[in-house]
Amino acid sequence: MSIFSKIITALRGGASEVGESIVDANSTRIFAQEIRDAENHLTKAKHDLTGIMAKQMQAEREVSRVKHSVTEHEGYATQALNQGNEALALEVAEKIAALEVELNEQVQANESYSNSAQRLKELVKTTERQLADYQRQLSMVKTTESVQKATAAITSNFGNSNSKLLNAKESLERIKAKQQNFDDRLRAGDALEAEGSEQSFIDKLDQAGIGEQQASASSVLDRLKAKQG
Repeated sequence: MSIFSKIITALRGGASEVGESIVDANSTRIFAQEIRDAENHLTKAKHDLTGIMAKQMQAEREVSRVKHSVTEHEGYATQALNQGNEALALEVAEKIAALEVELNEQVQANESYSNSAQRLKELVKTTERQLADYQRQLSMVKTTESVQKATAAITSNFGNSNSKLLNAKESLERIKAKQQNFDDRLRAGDALEAEGSEQSFIDKLDQAGIGEQQASASSVLDRLKAKQG
């Protein structure tokens, strides 16, 4: 192989790889569009099916009409024979023969329309089932893609030596420290207020033994003994 041929082959291979990468990158979008295209074809097939079924109905009516006409002309021929008018009976027989040819054609047309309609009905049902399954598959594919994108985002944000997680932990600790400092300041304020209150002053006098003291059990007993003596 010449150098030029190899270059052409390499370019073709590269183009193929690029094409495959584009298809892979847009595979979900392509799949969704293919489903929409199939749905459009299904809609057209249903329209064609209604046309065939309408022609089948028309053919059935023609079969009934021609059959009735054959029966009617057979009666005319019989009456002509009964009257001894063979010429008229022959003329009617010719008409019957033509009607039977038409009847055979209408029967064949009716059978053809009936078979075509039946095949199309089966194809429509099969296609509808396939499309319903593809729609479910498309929904699952989209969900999977969303989960994978979320996973990739999490991995990108927190996978680099857990630096983002460490930063998040530091931020949390700073918030907790700030809240704890706020609570400590509140408790300190309450304590300071208590120290400056009247109750705090009384507590200090009691601790120093100054002011009115509450009698203890021992002092009460001593007083009673003094009264008896």
